[in-house]
Amino acid sequence: MTSEAWDRPVTVETRIDHYSAVHLAATRARSLGTRCGLGGSLPDQAAAVASELASNLDKYAREGSVYLQALPLGEGLEIVAVDRGPGMADPRRCLTDGYTTAGSLGTGLGAVQRIATDFRINSTVPDGTVAAARITGGQHRPLPSGAGMVCLPAAGEDVCGDSAAIHENGHIRTALVIDGLGHGEAAGRGLRVFHDHCDDPLEQIMQRMHHALRHTRGAAVGLVRIAPGTADFCAVGNIRLCVLSPQRPHRQLDGRPGIVGWNLPTVQTRTATVAADETTVLYSDGIEARWARQPSAYFLGLPAEVLPVALGHRHRRLRDDATAVSLAGVA
Repeated sequence: MTSEAWDRPVTVETRIDHYSAVHLAATRARSLGTRCGLGGSLPDQAAAVASELASNLDKYAREGSVYLQALPLGEGLEIVAVDRGPGMADPRRCLTDGYTTAGSLGTGLGAVQRIATDFRINSTVPDGTVAAARITGGQHRPLPSGAGMVCLPAAGEDVCGDSAAIHENGHIRTALVIDGLGHGEAAGRGLRVFHDHCDDPLEQIMQRMHHALRHTRGAAVGLVRIAPGTADFCAVGNIRLCVLSPQRPHRQLDGRPGIVGWNLPTVQTRTATVAADETTVLYSDGIEARWARQPSAYFLGLPAEVLPVALGHRHRRLRDDATAVSLAGVA
């Protein structure tokens, strides 16, 4: 992965509102695959995957988009197709070569599954489908699971003032979401602090960021650390944490009022119990908060790997940068 992709992760969206957008999604996948370090024929294979997923959106789906980004953990490219329906009654059958509802050869999704290092489909009728392919150069090395990310610039913008990162140390994962005021200087500085000190206590990371951002316009910053059975949360500004559970009531925590780099409040870390079947979501105010008040069955059924992209697709504020990170609980 190039230093640019590492320093400032950005998710590239291609709306599939016309068949010509299929070619655009493929071209962008080839380019970003090269930037993410894919060698040999892998960028062309990434383009083929993006083309197939985008073509399916054009044929069958409503309000679909293809999202491209560097993997949140490990090196490689993630290609995610999301729509708003009608959904698949039997997703596994759609992966079988020869199955088609459009009179074609019916080899598309089966070919995507063979090309991708990891491929998954989650579909609910009539809510919609999320199809996610991850492509890496190390085909024989298992991909880290249980983590997802999205980082979308405001509509019409190429530069994103938000940023995010996930760090893994054994069974412990630490994640950052930073919403910088302005066009990215604060987010970039905060991201560098996180990468240099990501194993430090969360309160110390926040203090270091406050000093690093003093000559910027500042930022809202959220940090979460997932360990077996628990999640530690430390945030200042409009960064929220939601713990989703398929069986128990969900829980929400908000950041403390303030701006990192300007007026840092007394920094506090709060701890929540998180079971292995629960998912923790850290997100900026570019994602509408109403999704978390009563999460739908659609979101509760999504794994951590694809949940942030689905959130961005359905609950993004188009006039703002939108970032979310999700981490599965650890047994």
